[in-house]
Amino acid sequence: MTEFLQTGLGITVLIAAQSLLVVGFVMISLIFLVYADRKVWAAVQMRRGPNVVGPWGLLQTFADALKFVVKEVVIPAGVDRPVYFLAPLLSFVLAMLAWAVIPFNDGWVLADINVAILFVFAIASLEVYGVIMGGWASNSKYAFLGSLRSAAQMISYEVSLGLIIIGVIISTGSMNFGAIVAAQDTGHGLLGWYWLPHLPMVALFFISALAETNRPPFDLPEAESELVAGFMVEYGSTPYLLFMAGEYIAIFLMCALISLLFFGGWLSPIPGLPDGFHWMFLKMAFFFFMFAMVKAIVPRYRYDQLMRIGWKVFLPLSLVWVVVISFLAKFEVLGGFWARWAIGG
Repeated sequence: MTEFLQTGLGITVLIAAQSLLVVGFVMISLIFLVYADRKVWAAVQMRRGPNVVGPWGLLQTFADALKFVVKEVVIPAGVDRPVYFLAPLLSFVLAMLAWAVIPFNDGWVLADINVAILFVFAIASLEVYGVIMGGWASNSKYAFLGSLRSAAQMISYEVSLGLIIIGVIISTGSMNFGAIVAAQDTGHGLLGWYWLPHLPMVALFFISALAETNRPPFDLPEAESELVAGFMVEYGSTPYLLFMAGEYIAIFLMCALISLLFFGGWLSPIPGLPDGFHWMFLKMAFFFFMFAMVKAIVPRYRYDQLMRIGWKVFLPLSLVWVVVISFLAKFEVLGGFWARWAIGG
């Protein structure tokens, strides 16, 4: 068996098996995250939420997915058919592709590359094309307007996200997620994680992640009162399901990034307790819960307010923070509290 895995075919089979394992984990998690999102929203509004299909409604998402899959695909007149079908597929595939460099435990990663952060941002910047293609190919002014809103929104907040992550890269001296987590392993549990030295930016990163993934209160591309479903308004059946799956996968990816960059990834919050995959998953689930709570309790912003926050507040703050972190790391203030190259490297 060992000899087979060292051959070209064996390596291909191993990579395919690992890829399927990652895809399976993300998709199964996605099904129950949608259920959790709906239950949290229902609890805030003091209603039951999904409770019919399966025990406690746990199989409701399976039923909804099956409904979308078996429905007839209705194609509006005048659409650009190749682009119309390529758009949701592109959104889904790109959202899944970013998970190739996300580690779930020490060494548990499909592709352990030194520029993992650049890879994630390259994929994230390409995801906007699926949205634009869907809005343009739909031959609808409302869909096209929603896609333009989404493109402007995603580009605006990617700038802030990138600058915030630059501060983490400066502290670590590496763009590898494993090295970033290792730099937070100081033996002090949660007090040694990056949320403390980078405290002002954690809130900015979380809010920017909401805008980047079109989540409430920044779901302006899909504002029901203005654009119905925005760039997805002319879609139904499986293509619509792919768009929604891509959106939730991107949200879960942001939860993973927050966990890895600021909250120690798979590291235990209490010194002495063993590290492991379960800590990573619990942190991701917690941040998804925060995403769901924001959706339930924060009213929607106007589009001009959203753009103003991104360009006039978040961008200057993140730029200033990069300069501040550069000085703090260079001169090793507080004994290298912001400079952990020796640990992470």
